[in-house]
Amino acid sequence: MRIAFYTLGCKVNQYETQALEQLLSARGHQLAPFEGEADAYLINTCTVTAVSDKKSRQVIRRARKRAPDAIIAVCGCYPQTHPEDMENLSVDLVSGTGDRQGFVELLERSFARRQPVTALDDAMKRRIFEELPAGGLEGRTRAMLKVEDGCVNFCSYCIIPYARGPVRSLPLDRAREQAAQLMAGGYRELVLTGIELCSWGQEWKDGPALIDLVEGVCAAAPECRVRLGSLEPRTVTEDFCARAAKLENLCPHFHLSMQSGCDATLARMNRKYGTARFIESLALLRAHFDRPAITTDMIVGFPGETEEEFSATLDFIQRSGFAAMHIFPYSRRPGTPAAAMPSQIPNEIKEERARRGAEAAARMEAAYLRQFIGESQPVLFEDQRDGLWRGYTTRYVEVTASSPENLHNQIRPVRLVEAGAGYLAGELLNLENP
Repeated sequence: MRIAFYTLGCKVNQYETQALEQLLSARGHQLAPFEGEADAYLINTCTVTAVSDKKSRQVIRRARKRAPDAIIAVCGCYPQTHPEDMENLSVDLVSGTGDRQGFVELLERSFARRQPVTALDDAMKRRIFEELPAGGLEGRTRAMLKVEDGCVNFCSYCIIPYARGPVRSLPLDRAREQAAQLMAGGYRELVLTGIELCSWGQEWKDGPALIDLVEGVCAAAPECRVRLGSLEPRTVTEDFCARAAKLENLCPHFHLSMQSGCDATLARMNRKYGTARFIESLALLRAHFDRPAITTDMIVGFPGETEEEFSATLDFIQRSGFAAMHIFPYSRRPGTPAAAMPSQIPNEIKEERARRGAEAAARMEAAYLRQFIGESQPVLFEDQRDGLWRGYTTRYVEVTASSPENLHNQIRPVRLVEAGAGYLAGELLNLENP
């Protein structure tokens, strides 16, 4: 069977797609481009916003229109939380966010019998972490290592706890083993990821902490860069930073979840911290790491957000000096507490606030990039586009450089000479005399 994949959403979804690719390839199936001909089209969906739902529906309809006789298989967060939407989308196989091994078997069965199949469980009853093959297919430089699934924070705007269920964690010894395997497989960078990475291990009483996991993975894969997924402020303590700073292969790039820079808004969001704790986390990271790249997310137009509250957030982010930001207009998710809150913000105000936030974010990013001009930085090169090689520094700064060599999956020193829009242009240095 020729199978084409399309993935929407977060790094966990990307990891799970890569795992499915490996599982299906091991069973003798061929992978095909999504825009080409295939026997089955597998769409791994996202439901974090209404836009995510819309994109998922568009991709499903596009696949069906292109290949009326093919199997259309849908999995991920969208069908897990909105199974009724699948009924009007001509989907042959519907699954959710669990039992990926079973999903592979169901896909084969659906192809053989040509009978629609729906296989959805109750995510809230899951208690066991489903271990899947880590990494990806040949030709990739970075591997994601999923170590956690589920979330019990129940932020008032978020549907994901209902899509993913409670926290389940990959045991530390298995995380070390998978990290070592990925290094042996030629990967140069590992990304620790999860639905709520900071909750790793919380289901084990008096068990290891996240920093124990980070130390274990760094030690198991010493020839790989190790990069962390999203962190919560509660995780960033003096002990965490002091131990993390000793790890030579840990990337000084930290995505610190913020959402708002106003305490009143954070309280309505049911976030478990205030701005003072967030500032403390920023100070700790900058005290222990050299110019760390601290990135974040921000939601604008949350219910009840006044112009004064948004102005407080705008002032807060500019004082924080982020390296990069993702900015999202609040998206109403049916079934969440925020969806029923009064004082919903009109779309035009959300869009205007998103624009102002993006302008501030662009200024901060430009300032962060400029400080590296004239320096030499190691860059892990991934691919070539428009005649230039593209890669990333340890701080996840995109770098372009020209070279007649094949730089794929190589870490090479680059002198950074010019800042562009969201990237740095550089000159490749001689390995012997950088």
